[in-house]
Amino acid sequence: MEFSHIQGLDEEFVLHTYSRFKVAFTHGENATLYDTQNRDYIDFGSGIGVVSVGHNNPKLTQAITKQAAKLLHTSNLYYIQNQAALAHNLITLYRDNAPLPMRAFFANSGAEANECAIKIARKYGKQRNAYKIITLDSSFHGRTITSLKATAQEKMHEHFGPFPDGFVYAKDIKDIYNLIDSSTCAVLLELVQGEGGVCPLDKTQIQALASHLKQKQILLMIDEVQSGIYRCGEIFASKVYDISPEVITTAKGLGGGVPIGAVLTTLTDIFAPSDHGSTFGGNALSCAAGLCVLEILSQMHENGTLKETISYFDTKLDSLVAAFPQIFSHKVGLGLMCGIHTQNSNLLPNIVESALNHGVLVLKSGKGVLRLLPPLSINKDEIDLGFSRLESALKTL
Repeated sequence: MEFSHIQGLDEEFVLHTYSRFKVAFTHGENATLYDTQNRDYIDFGSGIGVVSVGHNNPKLTQAITKQAAKLLHTSNLYYIQNQAALAHNLITLYRDNAPLPMRAFFANSGAEANECAIKIARKYGKQRNAYKIITLDSSFHGRTITSLKATAQEKMHEHFGPFPDGFVYAKDIKDIYNLIDSSTCAVLLELVQGEGGVCPLDKTQIQALASHLKQKQILLMIDEVQSGIYRCGEIFASKVYDISPEVITTAKGLGGGVPIGAVLTTLTDIFAPSDHGSTFGGNALSCAAGLCVLEILSQMHENGTLKETISYFDTKLDSLVAAFPQIFSHKVGLGLMCGIHTQNSNLLPNIVESALNHGVLVLKSGKGVLRLLPPLSINKDEIDLGFSRLESALKTL
């Protein structure tokens, strides 16, 4: 299909909820995408952190195809083999740092995972009439009505109220202590704010907060929708921070492109049957994808490949910042969840557009931060070519 035809159909029949770039992709290979004219692009965005094991990964393709040939979906009214196995593998990979028993719930997205976390928190606090959940300024927790209210960005709330009550926004970690009262049931945080500038929170402050919340019997819930599934170098960024939250949510990278979300919690008996559910969540197909992705990435973690990739990408970031001091001030991020602060935030749209024109896909975050989320499987040749194209793009500004 010609691009103009795709664009025409989209303009006429799809709700205009996205400001789209004028390109449509037809196929890919690891960190390389090809458009309708067969032009190639290095993908430093991976579908906003989703394509964790690369495009057209042969193992993932085989796993999806094999499962599709047997069974796509039944219902959560019956036991689902892949769901049980994926819950086991997720928890086993994480639990050496969280010795308490854990259980998982599967959804279709990060927003749904966070909705489940919010329901866990509300039920946990109900006995003592505690219902307030504290989140951080510049956070992002989803686009459903409740997860949008949990998102502490007023600009995103316009047009969509009234919202559910019970969300309180802290300016920073220290401000959380000021906002805690007898009605507080949980604190919900991103350890690296994906939409808020890709800046990791301070490890010492987070550890102190985690200890304080345990003393107060307030839940610590970590939103790892973007930072989880080895994006930050470990199965979850919570392991990097050496904390054991009562609730972890994740989604983006878990299915490698197949929609899936997950919640892990130490509150193993918080829900009774009918308290929560999902028609599609945790079905045979999505969990087959999740099992394959975890197998690939855990092997990369164990054999050191992931660590080497992170180190090499980080070195190239340093060189880029040093080469363009008039454009960039400093880098931020954790693992392959990377950001670079621009000297002038007005430049950011031009950087993203120029990068696209030079064959490399990059993203925006917060106020003036260039965000890079390459596939975790990206190789050195793709990294080199991507940064070379990005440098060429920057020279045109």
